[in-house]
Amino acid sequence: MGYYDDHAHKTRSGNKGRRGLIWAGVTGVILGALLVMFSVPFFTTDQAGTAENQSSPNNEETVEESPNQQHVSLNVTSDITEAVDQVSGAVVGVFNLQQSDFWEESGMNEGTGSGVIYKVENGQAYIVTNHHVIEGASQVEVSLADETRMEAEIVGSDILTDLAVLRIDGEPVDTVAEFGDSEALRVGEPAIAIGNPLGSYLSSTVTQGIISATERSIPVDLTGDGQIDWHAEVLQTDAAINPGNSGGALININGQLVGINSMKIAQAAVEGIGFSIPTSVAVPVIEDLELYGEVQRPQLGVGIKSLAEIPSYHWQETLNLPEEVEHGVFITSVASNSPAEEAGLQEYDVIVALNGEEIVDGHSLRQFLYSEVEVGDTIEVEFYRNGELQTIEATLMEEVQF
Repeated sequence: MGYYDDHAHKTRSGNKGRRGLIWAGVTGVILGALLVMFSVPFFTTDQAGTAENQSSPNNEETVEESPNQQHVSLNVTSDITEAVDQVSGAVVGVFNLQQSDFWEESGMNEGTGSGVIYKVENGQAYIVTNHHVIEGASQVEVSLADETRMEAEIVGSDILTDLAVLRIDGEPVDTVAEFGDSEALRVGEPAIAIGNPLGSYLSSTVTQGIISATERSIPVDLTGDGQIDWHAEVLQTDAAINPGNSGGALININGQLVGINSMKIAQAAVEGIGFSIPTSVAVPVIEDLELYGEVQRPQLGVGIKSLAEIPSYHWQETLNLPEEVEHGVFITSVASNSPAEEAGLQEYDVIVALNGEEIVDGHSLRQFLYSEVEVGDTIEVEFYRNGELQTIEATLMEEVQF
C-alpha cells in the first residue's frame, strides 16, 4: 500500500506540473511574438545596410554589423593580378618547325616554347626567346595572346647565353614588356613566371613563387661531349617552369621583365628549382643580336682541351710539363690568320695564365675572354712549351661562332 500510495501521489503532482508547463509555454509564445514584432524594423534596416555594403565598387566586399565586430574587406584585385595583366599580352608561343623528311615538304616536326615581345619599332615587333627553342628550325612561327599565328624571322641567337631574338610584323601587337633591373632583386621577393608549358594548349600559364637565389652559376655542356664549356649566370626561382615555358617571362611584382626563363633541373629528387637568365645578362646580348645577328666576343683562335680531360700520364710524357703544373689548357689546333698564329702559339702549348689570371680549364679561359677583355685588346699569354714557361702578347679578334 505504501508503494502504491506513493506512486499515486507522484502522479497527481505530475499532472499539476504539466498544467504549469502549459501556462509557461503559452506565456513564452506571447513574449516571443512581441519580441519579433519589435525586432523586425531593426533587422530590416541592418540587412539593407549589409546589402549596400556588398554592392560597393572595386570588387570589394565589406561587412559591418556592430561596434564589437571587426571590419572585413576582400579585394580580388591584387598586386600579382595587376602585374600579370601588365605583361601577359606580351608573352607569345614560339613554334620550331623542322623538316622531318627531306623529300616531303609537308612532313614537319613542331617543337614549342615561349617568347616575350620587348619592343615595337618601325612597324616591327621584337621577341626574345631561348636559343634552344629555335635551334635547328626550318621555320619559326609565333602565336600571339589572341592566338593569332604568324611567321617569325630569326634575327640572331647565342648558344652561350641561350638567347635568341625574333622579328615579326608589329601591326597586331598591342602589349610590350618593360625591362626591369635584375640586379635590384632580393632573395625572397615574389617572382611570377608566364609562358606556354604545352604550347597552344596551355598558353599564358601563370605560376607564382619567389626569387630563391640571385647569383647562380650553372655548368653548361655546349657540344654534348660531357665536358663543361660554360657556366651560365642565372636567377633561381621556385615558380614552376615546365617544358614549353622556356623563353617565357619572369616578372617582378611591378610587372617588369627581370628574367627569361630557360632551364629546369629535371630530377626525381628535385622539385621547385627553375632558372631564368637575368636581364643584366640578357639586355646586352639582345642589343648585340639586333645589331650584328650574333654576340661579338674576342677570341684567340685556338682549339683547346683541359688537362683534366686527358690521363695525367700524358702531362709529363706528351706535353713535357713540370710535375708541379696540374692545371691549364693545351692547344689542339691553331686557326690560320688568328691572333694565336700571329703571336706564335703552337699545337701542344699549355696555357696557364692570361694577363696574370690563372687558367685552370677551358671554362676559365672562355670566362676571361668573354668577360674581362674586348675585341682589339692585347693580352699577355703565359704558356709552357717543352717544359719551359714562356710569355707572349696577342691582339684579340672577333670570335668565330660554334
